[in-house]
Amino acid sequence: MKPYYEQSGVTIYHGDCRDVIEQWEGLRTTTFDLLMTDPPYGISSWTATGGNSLTVSEAEDVKKWDRRIDPETMKRVIALARYSVIWGGNYYTDILGTFRTPLVWHKQQPDGMHFAQAELAWTNFDYGSCRVFSFGIAQGDTKGKRQHPTQKPEEVMSWAIRQVRPLPERVLDPFMGSGTTLAAAKRLGIQAIGIELEEKYCDIAVKRLQQETLPLEVA
Repeated sequence: MKPYYEQSGVTIYHGDCRDVIEQWEGLRTTTFDLLMTDPPYGISSWTATGGNSLTVSEAEDVKKWDRRIDPETMKRVIALARYSVIWGGNYYTDILGTFRTPLVWHKQQPDGMHFAQAELAWTNFDYGSCRVFSFGIAQGDTKGKRQHPTQKPEEVMSWAIRQVRPLPERVLDPFMGSGTTLAAAKRLGIQAIGIELEEKYCDIAVKRLQQETLPLEVA
């Protein structure tokens, strides 16, 4: 499959991740240091007036692709990397199993906010203790603007990547959305590959990556 975008160590594929992975499996040469992704959860609760503060158009958009990843696909993507960080992995424990080192994004949101006060990532790290990152932007970029209905801040993804020691050299996001994982990896000088089914988000990711980037200053 021809890349949708390829520049400065970042590659994007537009299509079903199963099709891309099948090609890699046939070659038996593509492996990654880290799988970092925020897949659809399939929770079926996306409304414009519900607890996630989406607009009507965003809620309708999410409903089209918010389908739970099947067990075979999840296991295949995990097999491609040494380490895995899967946001929303608490919705997939029947597939992923238990885990010793959860990553927790503490959003610093006060009681009564629509957004969850924290989000959890499943990992296969063996540190044996929870890691917590406090960052008070519920969604989107540092100004709270989002180009994808469930977009996480780049600072959160950067922090999660940096939990791997030594830093990974190659990162994979098979459900990349608007490319936040790729943008974070690029700023850290890490090669990254993203796969996305919706072409409009591939286009958004390309535009993000083409913008001038400055070093993150998040501890």
